[in-house]
Amino acid sequence: MGIEISRIPRKRRFFFGNGLSITTNIILLNIVLFFVFSMLILFDVVSVGFIAIKPSNILAGRYVWTFLTSMFMHVGFFHLFANMLSLFFIGGLVEKLLGKKRYLWFYLIAGLFAGLFFVGISYFLKTDLNTFAVGASGALFGLVGLLMLLTPNLPVYIMFIPIPIKMKYAAPGILVVLWLISITGNVPIGNTAHLGGLISGLVYGIYLRKKFPQKTNWINNHFQ
Repeated sequence: MGIEISRIPRKRRFFFGNGLSITTNIILLNIVLFFVFSMLILFDVVSVGFIAIKPSNILAGRYVWTFLTSMFMHVGFFHLFANMLSLFFIGGLVEKLLGKKRYLWFYLIAGLFAGLFFVGISYFLKTDLNTFAVGASGALFGLVGLLMLLTPNLPVYIMFIPIPIKMKYAAPGILVVLWLISITGNVPIGNTAHLGGLISGLVYGIYLRKKFPQKTNWINNHFQ
């Protein structure tokens, strides 16, 4: 596991040849694809179901690629802004802790697992089968779940709360708050996808703690 707390040397900062971090590249890709997908849908080039996950489509064996494309599509500017702002802070830290390649693979796997979890829960509970799901938040919750185990005592700030909260409390707290907002306000939030992402982060965190006990203990002690 690459532990890169200090500044990354210039010769190791290249991704897609542009010298930017993985996190920055993911943010830029999200922004670009948001506009591309929005234009394609607006001008009826493709349907929403061609880009967003819809459990009934997946269960029928259609549009399987939406597990990936849905990770880079957002409902609107605020949805995009909130997710990319969170990714800027959370992703930057996780990238330094894991190293570029491990971080990129984990980000993608967490997002894919979040989509699979969403479809699986929809199938077993027979709910949201015709609901579309998009956004980077599944992968984001994967990063958050990982930090719950690697940096549980890291103080973080959550929107509208002026005091820092330890990561081990903030992560499940955000999940619960979003769930309550969706229920009380009838807001379409992909709670099961968020939960799936969080689970993937916790599982990966357990794996890293068992395989690299000294390094993960050092990380835990460093971020108090």
